[in-house]
Amino acid sequence: MDTDKGNVIQLPVITRLDLNADLTLKNLAGKLDGFVLAGYDKDGNEFFSSTYADGGDALWLLERCKLALLTVES
Repeated sequence: MDTDKGNVIQLPVITRLDLNADLTLKNLAGKLDGFVLAGYDKDGNEFFSSTYADGGDALWLLERCKLALLTVES
């Protein structure tokens, strides 16, 4: 079976399906000035990382993203 995924096109759409974490991070490389990342590692433990040194800036971004998520029309 051919496992080459070089021909997969990522569409810029909202989906109700989970996305592959590794592929998503790879596709974001070089496109962001900074980020706050929250999720779970392969063992199911919570994981958090941020490029912002100031915790207030990281929290502000999380709250803005939370508001955007809560106001997305289904």
